[in-house]
Amino acid sequence: MSLLTDHVNLSLSDCTDKTIAEYIWSMFGMATSDLVFVTNGSFFSLLTWLNRVGGSGIDLRSKARTLSGPVSDPSKLPKWNYDGSSTGQASGEDSEVILYPQAIFKDPFRRGNNILVMCDAYTPAGDPIPTNKRCAAAKIFSHPDVVAEEPWYGIEQEYTLLQKDVKWPIGWPVGGFPGPQGPYYCGVGVDKAFGRDIVDSHYKACLYAGISISGINGEWEFQVGPTVGISAGDELWVARYVLERITEIAGVVLSFDPKPIQGDWNGAGAHTNYSTKSMRCDGGYEVIKKAIEKLGARHTQHIAAYGEGNERRLTGRHETADINTFIWGVANRGASIRVGRDTEKAGKGYFEDRRPASNMDPYVVTSMIAETTILWKP
Repeated sequence: MSLLTDHVNLSLSDCTDKTIAEYIWSMFGMATSDLVFVTNGSFFSLLTWLNRVGGSGIDLRSKARTLSGPVSDPSKLPKWNYDGSSTGQASGEDSEVILYPQAIFKDPFRRGNNILVMCDAYTPAGDPIPTNKRCAAAKIFSHPDVVAEEPWYGIEQEYTLLQKDVKWPIGWPVGGFPGPQGPYYCGVGVDKAFGRDIVDSHYKACLYAGISISGINGEWEFQVGPTVGISAGDELWVARYVLERITEIAGVVLSFDPKPIQGDWNGAGAHTNYSTKSMRCDGGYEVIKKAIEKLGARHTQHIAAYGEGNERRLTGRHETADINTFIWGVANRGASIRVGRDTEKAGKGYFEDRRPASNMDPYVVTSMIAETTILWKP
């Protein structure tokens, strides 16, 4: 008797040149009310929209199509549409939203020549829809001054794994709380480490996909980078998608909420490490300090774009600075911006923006840091 897994794991390369492309797009950034979608000059008012699906805090969608053969260049892939009326992004009378393929990754689920395709979304007229944050980011990253500086990013993505039926962290007693968090950080043992099979599966799947995942921490965190420019956003979104799929298989709910359970413990962030060519060269420490000064001058604007619910995490305690306060320091994990001791000693290197929440949009955060530190003239 054949099993379902036998068919799921069928290798297409044994019998056909056809491949499967899974088109992925993000709807993250939709407001909870009063969104307006513009198509062909008409306005469609969205009065009610629930932006949070399944507790993840991030709304990713995907669908698959068959290709005649392997494809490695996103420009060779066809554009595709989806029903925007089913996602609250268009009216039923004019429902098409167009997906533009932007980046290709190997598919760790179907394997073989099958691929994952990160897309962004446009109106039929070619205008980016409101949730398409990639388009604006790509313009910043293609600016000659930004290209010349080769901005590098390393993003530390934290998340929370919740029990399916009660939406309570796995490993926690239902309706109860664990002890102080000290033993759990990078912990080992059945009473301290939870979900290791999910974490390790995700790590390997990302490496298989070609994502620049550089490591994991035993606190439900993975790191993507170093990556250059727009690739940071593409790779983090696909890494999130892969994690969503793995937790789906495991029957666990994935949350990117910056503080899914209130209490006296750290929230979940997406610390963003950053450097430019000038920062990495001799004398770069002075460039870093000037960049940090610019970030401080625009603190309010950055905080507004750094993730929903971030005020529950940036309390001034739990290794954070207060959300209304901008401070920086060397090796200070309670600062808005942390500079490593190695950078201070070498006189060049990178810094870490500790303000972004775990549910931030990486296209917004990475491009905003580049725009403020490279292009903005105070």
